[in-house]
Amino acid sequence: MRIILQNSKIIDKSSPFDGQTKDILIENGTITSIEDTIDTKQDDTLLNLENLHVSQGWFDSSVCFGEPGLEDRETIKNGLNTAAKSGFTHIAVNPNSAPVIDNKSSVEFLISKAQHAATNLYPIGAFTKQSEGKDMAEMFDMQNSGAIAFGDYKKPIHNANLLKVGLLYTQNFDGLLLSYPQDDSIAQHGLVHEGINSTKYGLKGIPAMAEELQIVRDLFLLEYTQGKLHIPTISTEKSVQLIKDAKRKGLNVTCSVAAHHLCITDHELQYFDSRNKVRPPLRTPSDVEALIQGLKDGTVDMITSDHQPITIEDKKVEFQNAKYGTIGLESIFGALNGILDLTLIIEKLTAKARFSIPENSIKVGNKADITFFNPAPTYTFTKNNIISTSKNSIFLNKEMKGIVYGVIANRMLIQN
Repeated sequence: MRIILQNSKIIDKSSPFDGQTKDILIENGTITSIEDTIDTKQDDTLLNLENLHVSQGWFDSSVCFGEPGLEDRETIKNGLNTAAKSGFTHIAVNPNSAPVIDNKSSVEFLISKAQHAATNLYPIGAFTKQSEGKDMAEMFDMQNSGAIAFGDYKKPIHNANLLKVGLLYTQNFDGLLLSYPQDDSIAQHGLVHEGINSTKYGLKGIPAMAEELQIVRDLFLLEYTQGKLHIPTISTEKSVQLIKDAKRKGLNVTCSVAAHHLCITDHELQYFDSRNKVRPPLRTPSDVEALIQGLKDGTVDMITSDHQPITIEDKKVEFQNAKYGTIGLESIFGALNGILDLTLIIEKLTAKARFSIPENSIKVGNKADITFFNPAPTYTFTKNNIISTSKNSIFLNKEMKGIVYGVIANRMLIQN
C-alpha cells in the first residue's frame, strides 16, 4: 500500500526536512521518498488535508484504561483507538487495573490485548505487590516480559528504605522507577491546593510542601543510590527548581507535567465542579508559569495527558466524594497549542528515550511512525469530541486550538 502525505509541513528537529513543506511517500510502512512533489499512481492513498503538519508519532507516559477488571471505565481496544485518533502512536499504561499489573503474566496480557493496533502499548508494572507499598513486585520478570518502567500509580512510596532498595535493585537490569510526589502525612485528607482559593471556598487543602518534601526525599535517595528515577506529574514552582538543581548535580532524574497543570489553575474551584478534582491538585498561576518555564529550559522532560477514565457514578457526585482524575488524550493537543509554541509541544510529546522507546524521525528509510494534524482551527471542546468510554474531561467547554487528523503507524492509517 502506498500512502502520500501531500504538502505536509514537517515538525521534527531530528529530521533533515524540519520546517520544510514536502510530499512524503510511505510504502508498506516505510518512508521511501520525501520530495517537493511525488508523482501519484491510481491506487495511491492521498492525504491532501488543509494546513497539513506532520511529526514523529507522539508518546504519552501516563495513560490509564480499566481492563482488566474495570472495563466500565475503558477497554484496551477503545482506549487504543482513542489514543490513535488523538495522535499517539506510543502510550505507557499504568498498572492500576483490577488486578494490579504486578507480575509477568499480567504484563503479557496487556501486550497481547494490544496486538494489531496502530498505537503501541507499553505496560508500566507496579513497583510493589498489588501497589500496596509493602513488598517489591517481580520487576525483573516484568521487564523481561515487556514492562518499560515501574511505579504505583498515584500512590507515594512511604517507606524510604523500600525506595532505596528499589533504586539499587533496578540498576541490575537498567530499570526505571517512578515515584509519585506526595507526602501523605502532610497532604492528609486534603482535596485541593492549599491557598487563598481553598480557604475562600471552604475546601480542605493540600500544601505544595506535600509534593516538595517527597521530591526532596526521593532526590536524596537517588543521590545515595545513583539509580534511575522518573518523577511523574510535578505541579509546583519549587518542584521545578528542585529537579533543576538535581540535574545540575548530575543525578539521573527526569520528570513530566500533566497538560491540565499547564492550562488550568485553582481559580476553577469556584465552580465546585468535580471534573477539576485531580491529583496533584490544580495549582496557582505562578506554579503554571514556572512549569512552562521548566519545559522551555529542559527541566521538565515531557508532557502527559495523565489520562484517567472515571465512571459517571464516581465522578458526577459532590466534590468531596468524587474520585480524582481526568481523561486527556483527546484534548491534550488543542489545550497545549493555545499556550505553548508548536515546536516545543512536539518536542515534549515525542520525548520517548527515557522509557527506552525507539524514535523514528521523518527520514527516508525509517519506519513510518507519524502523527498528522492542523494547528490552526479553534473550537469549543464538547462531549462530541470525546472518544473515551468515560467522559470525565477537565477541558469540557474550554476553547481549543488545533485538531489531530490521525496517525500512520504499524502499517496502519487511522483518521478522524
